[in-house]
Amino acid sequence: MENVKIVTGAGPVGATVALQLASAGHSVRLLTRSGSGPEHPLIERRRVDVSEPAQLHTAMVDADTVFHCIHGSKYRADTWRKELPGAERTVLAVAGESGALVVFPESLYAYDTPEKVMTETSSRTASGGKRGVRTELLAARAASKTPTVSVVASDFFGPLVRGAHAGERMVHRILTGKPLQLLGSSTIPHSFTYVPDLAAAMVRAASLPATWNTVLHAPSNKAISQRELASAFAAAAGVELPKVRSLPGWAVSMAGIFSLDTRELTEMMYQFQAPFIMDSLATEKLLNLSPTPLHAAAAQTVQWWQRRR
Repeated sequence: MENVKIVTGAGPVGATVALQLASAGHSVRLLTRSGSGPEHPLIERRRVDVSEPAQLHTAMVDADTVFHCIHGSKYRADTWRKELPGAERTVLAVAGESGALVVFPESLYAYDTPEKVMTETSSRTASGGKRGVRTELLAARAASKTPTVSVVASDFFGPLVRGAHAGERMVHRILTGKPLQLLGSSTIPHSFTYVPDLAAAMVRAASLPATWNTVLHAPSNKAISQRELASAFAAAAGVELPKVRSLPGWAVSMAGIFSLDTRELTEMMYQFQAPFIMDSLATEKLLNLSPTPLHAAAAQTVQWWQRRR
């Protein structure tokens, strides 16, 4: 009897991983505090707080892999530090006792030389704020006796992705003909990752022991500007690209004086004020995967948003 695949979290990444696993015939146990998640005959949804060892032990019966896809309840450094390290320690400990692998989605926040093209071997020692939290999480995984794989992605887009730079603030506004207000420069190259490609890399890596205890990069297309990505969405929808405005860093900093949420964006503005490029060729070769072509990914993203409307 095949072992169960555990997925924690039912956000865009967790839900996509769960659906890809189920579509491939795997039995999936999806763990969330609310019991939410996609419906599929092979997906069992359970109400579980994965930061509670007793609950997680019970849920881990017959499991060989955990895809740990939870994120902070708020996009704030203090929230991340309060919620994420403890949950990861619990997951690593319980998975280790069960002999299971843990696969993590990861961001580019920990990279300390983002002005250079970021590869799988680039330094990941950024400090302070949310970037420092991600660095510490990666270090804890590396130090753990439990086997892990971290798959790094750049800014998300795709079906199920709403609260992102290329989510409702871009696709929804294009479909409704509203002007776009993009962070930083709208014309410099920036890497974007299609969420189904991230999920596919996580699932494939879990099946290849040679990738365990490594950091990989999700297959991602050549870096393009925010304007080019928006143009791809508009073309897929068969509409004109709305007016594009850029929100400079100084304006974000000024707004941050009055808004804590906006203040949290200030820390990440470096990603949109200079080229921000991730290279995934080494991982693509290792996993024998390629990113979904931009026109197809844009079309599938737009179709999902149109169905929601």
